Amino acid sequence: MPVSSSLEERKNTMPTSMSVAVIMERRESTNIWADEVWTAIGVTGDTQSDTTEKAGGRVINEHAGMQQVLYPGFNVTLYVDECESYYHNIVLPDPGIYVITRDNDDGVPVPYIVTPSFDEANAYLECEGEAFTVPMPPELYIWMEEFVLQNYMPEKRVKRKRKDWRKEGHEGPGFKL
Repeated sequence: MPVSSSLEERKNTMPTSMSVAVIMERRESTNIWADEVWTAIGVTGDTQSDTTEKAGGRVINEHAGMQQVLYPGFNVTLYVDECESYYHNIVLPDPGIYVITRDNDDGVPVPYIVTPSFDEANAYLECEGEAFTVPMPPELYIWMEEFVLQNYMPEKRVKRKRKDWRKEGHEGPGFKL
């Protein structure tokens, strides 16, 4: 009996979505125009998803002007039509996950979407919110890499050849046959 399963069998059993949690960090600002600075510092697997915490988050670390807040309940979903973006992400020296935030009523950035697609993150960045890039956790990298291997084949680049317009009988200013 073969130990490994076929590519098609794995493709049908592979999950297209993974639960994650986002860690946001607040630090006191040295800028006179802002009291605090918020950044996304990490994404981790979320085994205990509780969507009631998603809006408010839960403080997981706090000391000396720094506070870290965990926002669970996000899903990273992979789509076949985004495979090219995923491929370019995983071949980077430092693959990343993009956390898109929106400000709540108090002006605090709260995670809104988590995606491995640069194209999707860029689309949100152009119209709303703020985007942070955090290092991709190993379990997400392995999962996304397998998805890309199963669903994407980079197109071979072909150098375009110039046409000789004079041979096709096109005449105009500058063309003399």
